[in-house]
Amino acid sequence: MAKTASQIFGELTFNKKVMKEKLSKEVYAKLVATVESGEPLDETIASDVAHAMKEWAIENGATHFTHWFQPQRGGTAEKHDAFLSYGKDGEMIERFSAKQLIQSEPDASSFPSGGIRSTFEARGYTAWDPTSSAFLLEAGDTKTLVIPTVYLSWTGEVLDLKTPLLRSMKALTDSAIKLQRLLGNNSVKKMKVYGGPEQEYFLVSKELFDSRPDLRITGRTLFGAAPAKGQQLEDHYFGAIKDKVMMFMEDFDTELYRHGIPSKTRHNEVSPNQFEIAPLYEEVNLAIDHNLQLMEIIRRVADKHGMVAILYEKPFAGVNGSGKHFNWSMGDENGTNYLEPSDSPNKNINFLLTLGAILLGVHKFGGLLRAAVADAGNDHRLGANEAPPAIMSVYLGEYLSGLMDEIEGIGNKVNEKSLAHINLGVKNLPKVAKDTSDRNRTSPVAFTGNKFEFRAVGSSQNCSEAATTLNLIVAYGYDEIAKRLSAKKGGNVKENAILVMKDVLKETKKVRFEGNNYSEAWHKEAAKRGLPNAKNTPDALDLMLVKDNAELYEKYGVLSKRELHSKVEIKLDTYVKIKDVELKAGLNIAKTLVLPAVLDQISVLGNAVKVTAKTSAMAADLKAASSLYAGIKDAIKGLEKAIAVCEKEENLEKKAKLYAKNGAEALNELRASVDLAETMVADGFWPMAKYQELLTIL
Repeated sequence: MAKTASQIFGELTFNKKVMKEKLSKEVYAKLVATVESGEPLDETIASDVAHAMKEWAIENGATHFTHWFQPQRGGTAEKHDAFLSYGKDGEMIERFSAKQLIQSEPDASSFPSGGIRSTFEARGYTAWDPTSSAFLLEAGDTKTLVIPTVYLSWTGEVLDLKTPLLRSMKALTDSAIKLQRLLGNNSVKKMKVYGGPEQEYFLVSKELFDSRPDLRITGRTLFGAAPAKGQQLEDHYFGAIKDKVMMFMEDFDTELYRHGIPSKTRHNEVSPNQFEIAPLYEEVNLAIDHNLQLMEIIRRVADKHGMVAILYEKPFAGVNGSGKHFNWSMGDENGTNYLEPSDSPNKNINFLLTLGAILLGVHKFGGLLRAAVADAGNDHRLGANEAPPAIMSVYLGEYLSGLMDEIEGIGNKVNEKSLAHINLGVKNLPKVAKDTSDRNRTSPVAFTGNKFEFRAVGSSQNCSEAATTLNLIVAYGYDEIAKRLSAKKGGNVKENAILVMKDVLKETKKVRFEGNNYSEAWHKEAAKRGLPNAKNTPDALDLMLVKDNAELYEKYGVLSKRELHSKVEIKLDTYVKIKDVELKAGLNIAKTLVLPAVLDQISVLGNAVKVTAKTSAMAADLKAASSLYAGIKDAIKGLEKAIAVCEKEENLEKKAKLYAKNGAEALNELRASVDLAETMVADGFWPMAKYQELLTIL
C-alpha cells in the first residue's frame, strides 16, 4: 500500500521526532527551547546536535553537507562539503563537528554586496539558524544534509535576506511586548509571526519551452501575438484538472510532504496552464524557507513530467501573471492570534490595536511596502488588471470598516456601555468577516478574517523582504500606539486604548480603501490623498532612501544606513542586468530568427508573383511583407540605439531609469512589429512556439 501524507510527512527533515530519537532528553529540551521560545542557543549542545545530524544524514544516504543561505541576488546558495576527514592514524572517517554546524566560510567574492566589501575581500560567513529545520536534498540517488543559515560579511554586515527578517522579528517582539505591558499583560514573553505564501505558477511543455530562446534566457516571452483563445472564456479558473497535470501535482505534493512542507490546496488558476498551491500557515521564518524549497522542488518534479514550471511574474502578455499572496499574522507564545476576533474583551483590544498598528505603518511607510516587492519581473505585473496596484492601501471589509467608523465617531470619552458595544461588534466579526472580507481581490493589503494578505509579492520573489517590511512597520505602529497610550494620564487603560484608536483611525483614513483598486478613479483619488505610486522598480527603490524610511530601518536595528544603501545598490544593479539581458536577447532573436522567417515569407510570395497571372493580391501581400521587414529593421535600430544610450550612462540610478523608460519603450516597439509578423508569416517559417501552443498543450 502507498503511504499516506502523514506517514511520509517530514521524512527528509531533521524534525522533533528525529531529535527525540537521536538526542538526550537534556540536549533535546535545550534545542527545542531555542527553536520554540527564542532562547539563545546553548553552544555546549552543538557537538551533540552535529553528531546526531550527521548520523541521521548518513543513515539516509547523505555523503555531503551544505550551509544553505539566501543571497541578495535572489534564490538560494549552497557549497557542498563531504563528511570525510582524517582520523588519528590518517584513515578516512566521516566527521561533522560543532564548528562545521554553527559556522562556515563560503567565498563571498562573487556575491553582490553593494559596496560593503571589495572583490578581493572574499570572506563571508554563514551561521546556523536552528529555528529552521535541517533537511536532506535529493538529486537522484545523491543526498546532501542542508543546514539553513544566515549570511554575513566578515565585518558582520548583512549579505542576505534572512538576517534582516530575523532582526525584524525581534524588533516586532520588543515593540509588541512593550505595548502588552501597558495593557497590563505581564505574562507574554515572545511574539510569533506567521506566514503562508500562496504560490502561483505556469506549466508548459518542455519541448515547446526549448523552442523559445526568450523563455529560456529571460524567464518570459519577449514576443508573442495574442492567441485566439486565451483566458477570455474564464473557463480555466477552478476547472477540472487534466490528468497530466494531476499526476504532476500528486508527485509535487509527495515531495513537499517528504520535506515537511504542509501543502494544502491545489487548483487551476485564471490563465490557461496556470496553477496555484497554498500551504498551511507556519511561523514565518520556516514558511519562507519552505517556500524557497518549494520553488526548487517544483522545477525538478516538472522536469520529470516533461514540463517546465515557470515562476516568472508575467511570462505571457495578455493573460494574467503570477503572484505569491503572502498571508501574515502574529500573536504570542500562548497561542493568541492578535488578528483573530474573540469572545474575550481583552483579546479584542489587542485585535483593534493591532489593526491600528498596521494602519499606522502602511500610512507612514506604504512606500517601503511597494519597494519590498520591486523587481524587474514584478514591474510587468503590478498595476495590471490581475494584480494589486503599486499604490499601497488597506482593505478591511464592509463589516469591519463600519465598526472602525463607529469607533472613529465616538466622543471624547468611552464608558463601559460604549466599550461593551464595540466589543460586541468585534465578537460578531468572525461570523461575517471570513465569509465576506475576501471579496476585494484588487487590494494590496487585505484583511481576510484572522490575517492580512499582502497580495503584491511576485511569484519568483523571496517573501523575506515582504515579511521584514510588514514586521517593521507594525513594530513602528505598536510603538506609536504605546507612546500615545502612555501620554493619557488616568482613566481605564482599555477605554484609553479605544480613544487612541479613534485618533489613529482618523489620521490613517487615507490608506483605507474599500473599492476597486484597478479603477482610474482610484488612481486619481490616491494622488489627491498623497499616496505614493511608483510605477517601476527604480522609482520604488527611491522610496527606500527617503529620510523617514531609511531611519526606520536603523532605529529598529534591521538595516544600518550602510546596509540599506548596499541593498538598494544591489537591487538597482540586478534590475539593470536583467533589463540588459532582455533587450539583448530580444535584439538577437529578432535578427537571427524573426528576420530570416520574414525573408522566407517574402521569397515565397515573390516567386508566386512571378509565376501567376493574377498578381494583384499576391503583390499586395508581398508589399505588406516587405514593409513588415523594413519595420522590424527600423525597430531593431531603435533598440540598438536605446541599448547604447543605457550602456553609456555611468550613474547606476540614472542607468536603471533609462532601462525602465527608453529600453522598455524600444523593446515594446520591436515587439509590436514582431508580433504582427507572427500573424502574417506562415507557420512553417515561424521559428518559435506560439502562445496558442504554449497555453493549450497540457
